[in-house]
Amino acid sequence: MPFGNIGIGGLVLILIIALIIFGPSKLPELGRAFGRTLSEFKGATRGLVGGDEEYKRKEEEAAKAAASTSK
Repeated sequence: MPFGNIGIGGLVLILIIALIIFGPSKLPELGRAFGRTLSEFKGATRGLVGGDEEYKRKEEEAAKAAASTSK
């Protein structure tokens, strides 16, 4: 059963079920928590990708410095 193609009707159904389960007073709090979690995940992902690029750049700089001193 593929879950990648939910659509608008599926999202509305999920929202209605969440509203029934958690109630209207908890939904904003849950939304904020979800947003913070997603933001932290994106930041960590960018840090990992950026860290890899920074590591490669430092290796290249070290190789260039070693090549220039060995001449």
